[in-house]
Amino acid sequence: MTDFTPKDGCVVVTGAGSGLGRAMAAAFAGRGFRVAGTGRRAEALEETAGLCGPEFTALPMDVADWGAVQAGFATLGPVAVLVNNAAVYPHRDILAESGESFAATMGVNLGGVVNCTRAVLEDMAPRGRGRILNVATFADLNPLPASSAYSVSKGAARIFTRALLADLGDRLPGIVVSDWMPGMLATTMGIPDGVAPEVSAEWGVRLALKGDVSYSGSVFEMDREILPSRGMKAKVRDMILMRRRRPRVL
Repeated sequence: MTDFTPKDGCVVVTGAGSGLGRAMAAAFAGRGFRVAGTGRRAEALEETAGLCGPEFTALPMDVADWGAVQAGFATLGPVAVLVNNAAVYPHRDILAESGESFAATMGVNLGGVVNCTRAVLEDMAPRGRGRILNVATFADLNPLPASSAYSVSKGAARIFTRALLADLGDRLPGIVVSDWMPGMLATTMGIPDGVAPEVSAEWGVRLALKGDVSYSGSVFEMDREILPSRGMKAKVRDMILMRRRRPRVL
């Protein structure tokens, strides 16, 4: 299938009030898309609207609130692309965590992805076409100190991507789902000398607009595809057949 265009519908970016989400919203708007951005701070979304112009719709909400997500998404009309970007990163040692604080992080970083995905499928599933890009990390593989809730929640969200593909892959192959690691960014959740969010946003937007079904299940880090590991038999077969799969670059 061809790449998604503004004729296919609007784009939803969660966590659009700052950082990467704001940069991606502006990049989509610059390509002529109607953009809806979620965030918990209405004033921050107003600043994003100033960058995007009149095609931006602010959706002040907590993505952990299923009712709010369901009601907000129902007002949008056709949705071509959903970027699940919203996340929180509380730097708390496990001895400072409570069951309640841990669950609150899970509610946003995992529950928000589930809520927004489920809501957008109300529109995408009947049409059989759409794009869902989940902003992910490798935090589950290499957790940093004082990041247990973040690491577990982001790892669980990567599992949800695979579970979603298991449910939809055969029935609705036109809904393309994948994970993207934007890299270490120069944002409040990142590092001072990280990649500028505007640079990373360009990679993410290019990936989010890919409509080819071969992108379902793919994982990209920054602007390059991470190929799945292959067993010894598969490697030998590739050598015999003189074939080599090369990672795609955005």
